[in-house]
Amino acid sequence: MTILVATGDLRKVSLWLGHGDLRTTEVYLRADVGEKPAVAGAVVPPSLRPGRFRAPDALSASMTDRHRTARATR
Repeated sequence: MTILVATGDLRKVSLWLGHGDLRTTEVYLRADVGEKPAVAGAVVPPSLRPGRFRAPDALSASMTDRHRTARATR
């Protein structure tokens, strides 16, 4: 919706989203932005809880550590 408002061109929205048919993108014209929070809240599994992501394996953890180290040395 942000791209559509900014450009006013549904074809650009379609390209950005990778839709093969403009009719697929037209669905977004009927979307009610006010309903988004309620719909998103309804589909989140109750077992999920807010928090910080923790890398599940050593490789991901090492990549995260390298990113932090690089940022700290700037």
